[in-house]
Amino acid sequence: MKAQDQYLKFVKWEETDALYVGYCPDLFPWGGVCHAETEADAYKKLCALVEEEIVELESKGKPLPPPSTRPMREAIPA
Repeated sequence: MKAQDQYLKFVKWEETDALYVGYCPDLFPWGGVCHAETEADAYKKLCALVEEEIVELESKGKPLPPPSTRPMREAIPA
């Protein structure tokens, strides 16, 4: 498994930007880090940014943040 595979990455439509925005909360906790007109393009950009961030952290000898963000599981009705 590649290091970037352990981090949750997601893309969502943002009405205010009228674009798809990519997120990876464990590496970029401040919010969206890329924009694109299509969901696929935003995800491609996001994956590239995640990989770049990991390479940069490793090249500086810094530890990678622990992957802690996980997608919600389906709620089970009571």
